[in-house]
Amino acid sequence: MIALTGIPVIDTPRLRLRGPRVEDFEVFAGFLASPRSAHVGGPVPRVQAWRSFGHLTGHWVLRGYSMFILADRDTDRALGMAGPWFPEGWPEREIGWSIWDEGAEGKGLAHEAATAARLFAYETLGWPTAISLIVQGNARSEALARRMGCMPEGDFVHETFGKSRIFRHPGPEALQ
Repeated sequence: MIALTGIPVIDTPRLRLRGPRVEDFEVFAGFLASPRSAHVGGPVPRVQAWRSFGHLTGHWVLRGYSMFILADRDTDRALGMAGPWFPEGWPEREIGWSIWDEGAEGKGLAHEAATAARLFAYETLGWPTAISLIVQGNARSEALARRMGCMPEGDFVHETFGKSRIFRHPGPEALQ
């Protein structure tokens, strides 16, 4: 099997942020097939989940960065994704996150991963700013954005996902 190389690995107290692997697809596809994926364009059939997984992986090749798989540090099981993201149609570069494994929700893992991913975007990629697009009605992600110090900055309408709120992250200077 050919694997992507050169993707950084970031360890946090409970997580390992790493590149995607084919074995991560089952957890991803299960998430995208469930009603829990409504805020990220789901539910979708397995074939569409495969295309989305390819998008996640291809972003590393085309942009040089992408969402990291957030995996349990002890078992390496994929729990979700978080990271820098800027696909076609986005208004600007984003820090995104989603928890795929329902049992991993509500434990602060998205916060832990998104905070590490934002630091990577600022320190390694040199981003001066970032946003998070949060689909209307996603109260949990809005709460996480606020916990990370983000401020609402307006709305954005995406042709696939509909109306989202733009949350502006504090810049790198504010995190010193």
